[in-house]
Amino acid sequence: MVDELKIAETKIPPIRNGTVIDHIANGQSLNVLKILGVNESNIDSVISIGMHVKSSKGNGWKDMIKVEDRELHPNEVDKIALIAPDATIAIIRDYYIAEKFKVKLEDHIVGLAKCSNPNCITNRGEPVVPEFDVESRNPPRLRCAYCDRTLTNISDNLL
Repeated sequence: MVDELKIAETKIPPIRNGTVIDHIANGQSLNVLKILGVNESNIDSVISIGMHVKSSKGNGWKDMIKVEDRELHPNEVDKIALIAPDATIAIIRDYYIAEKFKVKLEDHIVGLAKCSNPNCITNRGEPVVPEFDVESRNPPRLRCAYCDRTLTNISDNLL
């Protein structure tokens, strides 16, 4: 008789207060941490990261992040929408979800990313704020309002 192999399932513990970013596109959690400005020298609270986690919605894999003692700035939420348009944000207070919402990718983006065209007026030292029209939401694809360059690698061009 073959002994059953028991696999212990590792769970990310709940947080008392903070933010949970769930349904991040698979492989994008490190880019979300970059948006949040998290690096090895400025971690002040517990951050839990789940990468390549089976989605309970049955649509494949996802990433998720839990950040204790921090709520996101609206500008951070807007940037997350650019790289993870299906993400949900849950604000946790005393272990309960106080607020939950999906990120929203607007039709027109202003000042969140830079154009990848080095000759674009937004990259030539002129006082012009980068603007993009959203061509596609999933995957996100932006078109520069000034030079018409399509921006597909958004995470490398976030401001």
